[in-house]
Amino acid sequence: MTRPRKALSFLAQAAVVALVLAMLLPVVYMIGMSFRTAEEINAAPLGLPDTLYLGNYARALDQMGYWRAVVNSVGITISVTALVALLGSLAAYPLARRANRFTKGVVMLVALGLATPPFVTITPIYVIFRNLGLLDSYPGIILAFTALNLPLAVFFYTSFISAIPRELEEAARLDNCNDWQIYWYVIRPLLGPATATLSLFVMLMVWNDFVYPLLLMTSPEKFTVMVSVYRFVGNLNIQPEMLFPAAVLGSLPLLVLFLFFQRRIVAGVTAGAVK
Repeated sequence: MTRPRKALSFLAQAAVVALVLAMLLPVVYMIGMSFRTAEEINAAPLGLPDTLYLGNYARALDQMGYWRAVVNSVGITISVTALVALLGSLAAYPLARRANRFTKGVVMLVALGLATPPFVTITPIYVIFRNLGLLDSYPGIILAFTALNLPLAVFFYTSFISAIPRELEEAARLDNCNDWQIYWYVIRPLLGPATATLSLFVMLMVWNDFVYPLLLMTSPEKFTVMVSVYRFVGNLNIQPEMLFPAAVLGSLPLLVLFLFFQRRIVAGVTAGAVK
């Protein structure tokens, strides 16, 4: 390897190491602070924990209603992901296969939906849900998250289905399959890699979203994990000895899920990229 190539390789590796450290530093700081008492944090905000004090976690688990919040978040996330995948693929199939001015216009509208900032839709959704009686209800928050993520799913599936050979559908039509049967038995099984990639994005957005659950849900027993974490942030003060363990506990279920399904997620994302 020549000297310029060695220098370039070294710089690239140094940049990767710096990027990884920049990403891990806030996480390491959060975990370290979660094991410190309030007195230790006030004395040295950037210090390291002297001992692994677990009292903060016990109090956070009790005060934030952790297990109920986890059940709420898991139920909402799974429901939204399933609905987005089903409705998005159903809408994308005709858009990908029947190319005309109307379908192209619909795809353009979907693209505009992707470009719309989420906070722009907060007020209209709140007013509509209030008039329909959907505030502070699980169907309401699931419907809101589904509507917010559908443009991404339709745009994603439209591109993916367009790459599927039409010969597969023509062979199914020779066997007297109708459009629904072609979608369910031919197209849907081929969407596995795309669905894995899409589910990854949707789950991250739904689980980590804080604004919509805070706005649409008012009963503490229906709060999601992220809203429960916000209990430790007041108008005039913050409880760092409670906020940091609560943030760790809030991120833990999603982290465990991704570690458990790491191989399948990576395989799905890679297959979707190659496709």
